[in-house]
Amino acid sequence: MRVGVFLLAARFPGQSDGEVLTATVEAAVAAERAGFDDVWFAEHHFMSYGICPSAVTLASYVLGHTERITVGTAVSVLSTAHPVALAEQTALLDQVSGGRFRLGVGRGGPWVDLEVFGTGLARYESGFAESLDLLLAGLTRPRLSAAGPTFAFREIPMVPRPRTRPPVVVACTSDATAALAAERGLPMLLGMHVDDEGRRRMVDAYTAAAGNAQAEHVAAVMAYVADTRAEAQELLRAELPRWLRPGLAGYVPVDDRPYTPRDADAYADLLCRIHPVGTAEDCVETMAATAERTGVRHLILMVEGAGSPRRTRENIARLGAEVLPHLRARFRDGDREPGSELLN
Repeated sequence: MRVGVFLLAARFPGQSDGEVLTATVEAAVAAERAGFDDVWFAEHHFMSYGICPSAVTLASYVLGHTERITVGTAVSVLSTAHPVALAEQTALLDQVSGGRFRLGVGRGGPWVDLEVFGTGLARYESGFAESLDLLLAGLTRPRLSAAGPTFAFREIPMVPRPRTRPPVVVACTSDATAALAAERGLPMLLGMHVDDEGRRRMVDAYTAAAGNAQAEHVAAVMAYVADTRAEAQELLRAELPRWLRPGLAGYVPVDDRPYTPRDADAYADLLCRIHPVGTAEDCVETMAATAERTGVRHLILMVEGAGSPRRTRENIARLGAEVLPHLRARFRDGDREPGSELLN
């Protein structure tokens, strides 16, 4: 069982950008200290939902402030980035970190980012496969050229070369993207908005597209530990909407398509119901059940939901001390299948 921390750099009302980013770095360092396997950074533009505009940049900074933990992006958005530049950055971080960097990529959404960065709606609607293939080629070939509808350039050397091909994971929210990842042998990153049934369906779609081949998928879940389940859920139901309400409103479509943000209170209630929120025992059982139902053995925990840097660090420490040892014991040494002896 592999367990990491997922940091959105979420800005709650009343917090400054500097406070949020400092707290995000401190949380990443705390995750290493608490014994987590990895830490992942989200990427957003022009919104308080997450104020990190470059996950790879923040990952590079944290790699320099840690020694053991793997650091990844969840995700770098290919619709607004040049895939060759991202391949270069990935190879660079793979080299200087000794292989501790992991790249997560996603298609993103039809947001105003496409207009601001000049990549256009087509990169989102039809250009993801081309961008992904060019990125992968840049990580595996010593020389690279392109003659596609979006990218066309003469042959170039790829410098630096990675030590080995750094692992790449693809954010998937649809069967089509799951099939795309499966065809390229890349594991999926599954988001917080779906429950175990939805994750299982995505894993099944992937497996079917991959000809029954398996992959080490990653699932993001929200996690919060308190002395009682009622205390944990009451706190998050109060704090999450303060972040979600202005944060979700920051998604602005690039065209005239309608967009209605989720109801913040209802979404907070959903997250509390489907994720490990409660006592340490509750969290162990919920995460173990997710592994049983979905087959996903790599979870990354969104830990910022309580609304303050102090609570985030305390949450990381408690998860590391009270949850991780018991969860890992359920799957130690790979000697049990997902679900074996769970929930007894």
